[in-house]
Order: sequence, then C-alpha cells, then structure tokens
Amino acid sequence: MFNFFKMMRDDIRAAMQRDPAARSYFEVFLLYPGLHALWWHRIANFFYRHRCFFVARLISQTNRFFTQIEIHPGATIGKRFFIDHGAGVVIGETAEIGDDVLMYQGVVLGGTSLEKKKRHPTIGNNVVIGSRAVILGPIKIGDGAKIGSGSVVIKTVPPGATVVGVPGRIVEEQREHKIDLDHNRLPDPVAEAIRLVLAEHGKLTERVRQLEAALGIPSPADELLAYEDKVKKEFVDKNGI
Repeated sequence: MFNFFKMMRDDIRAAMQRDPAARSYFEVFLLYPGLHALWWHRIANFFYRHRCFFVARLISQTNRFFTQIEIHPGATIGKRFFIDHGAGVVIGETAEIGDDVLMYQGVVLGGTSLEKKKRHPTIGNNVVIGSRAVILGPIKIGDGAKIGSGSVVIKTVPPGATVVGVPGRIVEEQREHKIDLDHNRLPDPVAEAIRLVLAEHGKLTERVRQLEAALGIPSPADELLAYEDKVKKEFVDKNGI
C-alpha cells in the first residue's frame, strides 16, 4: 500500500513537470483524468494478476466510463506514466509501457492477431507519443523515441528515433533520451520532398530561359506562371518551408 501511494506522489510530480497548465498538486490530484485512469488501472491490474478477471474488467470498464481512457487490466505500465488530455486512449492487454512515458489523447496501442499471445506494442522508457498516433502489433519502441501525431507505426523503432507519417517513417535518429514537449517541431519528409522538387523545377525553368535567350528563341508566355506562384505561396505559408 505504501508503494502505491509513493507511485501516486511520483505520478503527480510527473504531471506537474510535463503540463505547463498545471497550477497545483491539489488540482492535479483531483482534476486530471489521465492520472485517475492510471491509478484505477493499477488496482485493476492487481486483481488481473491474481486471476480475478471479472473484478479486474469491471474496474477497467468503470474507469473507461468516467475517464474516456480504456486500459486493459492486463497491460503492464511503468513508473511516472502520464496521459495528457487522455480522451480516446486505448491500451491493449499485452501492451507494456516503460518508465517516464508521455502520451497524448487518442493514442492506440493495438493488437494485430487473434491468437492469445503477445500481440501489442512494448514501449521503452522516456518515449513521447503524439496525439492520435497508432502503434500496432508486438513491436518495440526504443528508449527515448518520439512518435509524431497521427502516425501509424507497424515496425520496431530504434532508441532515440523520431517517427512520422502513415505508415511511420524514421526521420531522425539518436536523439537525447529525455521527455521533449516540442512534438510540434517534427520533421515532415513529404513537405521536404515537395520543397526540393519545387526548387529543382525553378532551376530548370531558369536554365531553359537562359538557353532560349542565348539561341535567340522567343520565350512563349507562360500561362501557368501566375497560378504556379500562387500554389507555391500557399504551400510555403501552410508548411513553413
């Protein structure tokens, strides 16, 4: 029992450190559903490990009703786990989550098999999982990895890597293993590829114009030039590139 309350104290401290909106320990204790879901899960997990499956599922479903966070009582969760704005989070039966993991709303740790075996992800320590990310199957997410918002991850991620996209692609590796709240600054490989294509197109267009001028060939009016400039401007404004 003492260990349970010690973990609660550590959970509250972790929430205070990771949520700039937190004003006091009292507020976090009473009003953070991510913590309530975690604490009730620990009770449900106790009954699950002692093979009181019905009681465990009853506590789990009650937990889901009040917090909108679904954690199967069989899931294994480490210390100082924090779910920020937790509505819609789903954590499957054989999922394993390490210490100091930060997870945002709508995340799914899902299974990909009907067999009664390990079928959900294993999350390492100090991992950040952005909102609405989906991680499927018995894969491993290495320590210090960062999963971008909306990503769908179906392959193992090495420690320190950053993953974005559908399906998830590694865009950065060997980051420092620490909780990083700047998950809005993830690289966008698709936008980067488009930026390179636009830059190369501009160079080729200029070279053709110079060649036509050198050969005395009149350049026809480019009817799409104005529209192209408009599209480029909109793309740059939306993607910041």
